[in-house]
Amino acid sequence: MTRNSTLSLVTAGAAGLIFGIGLAIAQMTDPQKVKAFLDVATIADGTWDPSLAFVMGVGLLVTIAMYRLARPLPKPWVGAAFAPAPKPKVDSPLVIGSAVFGIGWGLAGLCPGPAIADLGLAPGEVALFVVAMLAGSWGAGLTLANRGRSSTLPHGNAATT
Repeated sequence: MTRNSTLSLVTAGAAGLIFGIGLAIAQMTDPQKVKAFLDVATIADGTWDPSLAFVMGVGLLVTIAMYRLARPLPKPWVGAAFAPAPKPKVDSPLVIGSAVFGIGWGLAGLCPGPAIADLGLAPGEVALFVVAMLAGSWGAGLTLANRGRSSTLPHGNAATT
């Protein structure tokens, strides 16, 4: 293992650890808290829980600041090059995928990152969800790849490797 690949693994591990701790502290791994946030119909009666909007807003601000700091760098500190940003477009796969994601999020009260982090907090309650989520992602990736849309997958045809 080269020094650069070791540094990449250490960086990925540290980022994952920080992310998981943040999710747990902010209670984004609690499905009831997430459902209370998603239930915007309760705004009128004053029982809506807007706290997760704060978590997302602060996360966005930190990300914007980090991107600003990284912009003048010729290359990342860890890695060969910055990945090019995709061209933004709103198309039917984005709309359909967003709707399907929203249905899953609303039904479970879990988003993919928090669900994986929940494996450390309540593995019995979330393990089936995570396995089903991975199977759905893998199946959708295979379907997209078979339809010639593998360019929409990270790193080309990642679903079949």
